[in-house]
Amino acid sequence: MKSRIHLSEHFTYGKLLRFTFPSIVMNIFASLYIVVDGYFVADFVGKTEFAAVNLIIPVLNIMGTIVYMIGVGGSALIAKTLGEKNRKKANSLFSLIVMTSMVLGILMTIAGFIFMPQITAALGAEGRLLENTVLYGRIFILALPVWILVYEFQLFFVVAEKPGLGLTVTVCAGLCNILLDAIFIIGFKWGLAGAAAASALSQFVGGVFPLFYFGRKNNSLLKLVKPVWDGRALFKCCINGSSEFMAEAATSLVGIVYNVQLLKYAGEDGVVIYGLLMYFSLIFCAVFVGYSNGVGAVFSYHYGAQNHEELKNLRKRSLVIIWLTSVIMFILSEALALPFSALFLNNEGHLVQQAVHAFRIFSIGYLFTGMAIFSSAFFTALNDGQVSALISFLRTFIFDLGAVLLLPLLLGVDGIWCSVVFAELMATVTGSIFMVALRKKYHY
Repeated sequence: MKSRIHLSEHFTYGKLLRFTFPSIVMNIFASLYIVVDGYFVADFVGKTEFAAVNLIIPVLNIMGTIVYMIGVGGSALIAKTLGEKNRKKANSLFSLIVMTSMVLGILMTIAGFIFMPQITAALGAEGRLLENTVLYGRIFILALPVWILVYEFQLFFVVAEKPGLGLTVTVCAGLCNILLDAIFIIGFKWGLAGAAAASALSQFVGGVFPLFYFGRKNNSLLKLVKPVWDGRALFKCCINGSSEFMAEAATSLVGIVYNVQLLKYAGEDGVVIYGLLMYFSLIFCAVFVGYSNGVGAVFSYHYGAQNHEELKNLRKRSLVIIWLTSVIMFILSEALALPFSALFLNNEGHLVQQAVHAFRIFSIGYLFTGMAIFSSAFFTALNDGQVSALISFLRTFIFDLGAVLLLPLLLGVDGIWCSVVFAELMATVTGSIFMVALRKKYHY
């Protein structure tokens, strides 16, 4: 049996992949919550209900990400503190972040539940689509506080040197979601409400168990203790995690704009196709996000320990892994375009053809997505939230949002699919420039 890998070690390719693999799988299973819902809704409920899920998910993501950024920035700060050999302070900060996230999550749930009809109407939904979107959104948002914890604990398990346990928890939550979807939708015939309830209940598996684990004595690096208020540290967490917040919130905002543009240029069918692309993208991006989150704690630790040679080693090996994976992603996306579309769009021949065409264009972006994600996470790990946030801001608000508003005027619906390719390419160029420009400052 292989021994546990510690943050302080020298990392080879094998150790990097072993250490980050649980984080990658955790992110994939977390993404499957949404994908599984989409599959059951598309095949067993209806196309309008499927469009409703795709319409409200970006809004729910924005709400969750507002709080999630504290955990993202905090994980880097906690790992850096552990690298400085101050475990007591790390545990206090860890506990403060968890408590703050739960409180803010509850407040966001109350506000979101009350104003869900107004939010949905603002997205352009009407009639049956509006009713279905409000129904799904109100049920799912009840689990928002634990949903936030699910994503935060994915990061904290890595920092605690327990990525394997985090993987087990996430897999169990994912399997629970699949089982409940089958029971509620196929067995009980609850339709869209069943899909929302399945996703909401499965979040409690991934969010509540870690509270019990870290709340008692354990053999990890972290433990929940009585927190000490530290407003400055929380502010630092927000600043450091602002890039990931920017990326997630802006991606969701761009998703909303995509849906609005697609309703204008292609109607409800366009929203359905975009939903398929996003489901596929969720799984692929989960690989890059999972790797970046997993290796981020290692970067932070060695940065805190001032181990510059290991920083150089980690960066070099990470770039090789990211670029090789990007090529594989592109090839897989092209190969799986038809079967994936047919899986979700059963007996919708014309819609399958349109979806495959969109896939052919959209998949080019996977050649650059990995570097765009990693470059932002890299500077977050170095506790440089400003640079990381700037990369994310340019990627989404400038490149992606600008492209989706302008390119359709020139290329029609194809301009919408090309927008992601343009944004990811420009984000990769931007991230590469910052990596070269700041190499002497951080000694990597």
